[in-house]
Amino acid sequence: MDKNTFVMFSTEHLLALSVLLFCLLILFILKFKCSTLFKNTILIERIFALSLLVMEVSNHLVLIHANEWSIRESMPFHLCSFSLFISILLLWTGNKYFYDFVFFAGFGGALQAVLTPSIVVNFPDFRFIQFFYVHIGIILTAFYIVWMKGYVPTFRGVLQTMIALNVLFPFIFAINILVQGNYMFLRAKPINGSLLDFLGPYPWYIFTLEFVAFFIFVAIWLIFRKWNRFQNKDAPKQEESSFAEQNY
Repeated sequence: MDKNTFVMFSTEHLLALSVLLFCLLILFILKFKCSTLFKNTILIERIFALSLLVMEVSNHLVLIHANEWSIRESMPFHLCSFSLFISILLLWTGNKYFYDFVFFAGFGGALQAVLTPSIVVNFPDFRFIQFFYVHIGIILTAFYIVWMKGYVPTFRGVLQTMIALNVLFPFIFAINILVQGNYMFLRAKPINGSLLDFLGPYPWYIFTLEFVAFFIFVAIWLIFRKWNRFQNKDAPKQEESSFAEQNY
């Protein structure tokens, strides 16, 4: 096999996953070491937001330069593309209306993406680096708003995210028909295998995915809810996060 072809769970893939775990560990340590600094500073958030935007724009420029950009495959209409842009807006503005989508849909979608990447190129190809940078960036943003900004996940956030996705799906499905594309994998499963392989054939896996996504979001909510209660068992219960009240 060509060494420039991506192989799932290859050395390069495992190293990328290790980078994600290392970054999460650093972020978790910073939560206890200098959380006050991060709560009062937006410079790092905006620098990171700009880096995500630059990586995304650069990827499109690389595809255009290589004559590989196409309306069928390259437009930013995948779930993680929406999550990326909403993450950028969240980091730049601190607007509370963005964090539920990033935390549930962004984290859930990006985690599956890094575990089962739908890419064909391998390191050191820029597209490999860009893919993992932006998807890891979405995950780090989701954890950042919880650990550093004090966001408390709510069940209402789960429902709002599900509603947003179901509003979005018909438009993406229509776009797929118009351009003969496969955005959000609504017409076919990812090439390298994914969770969708266990959800039945087309088109039934789309309906099954609705239930799986809901249960994944609920599981994420319950895990972080329990963690938050453990961390704040002696503090008064709070329904809204401090981050939810911020608008930079």
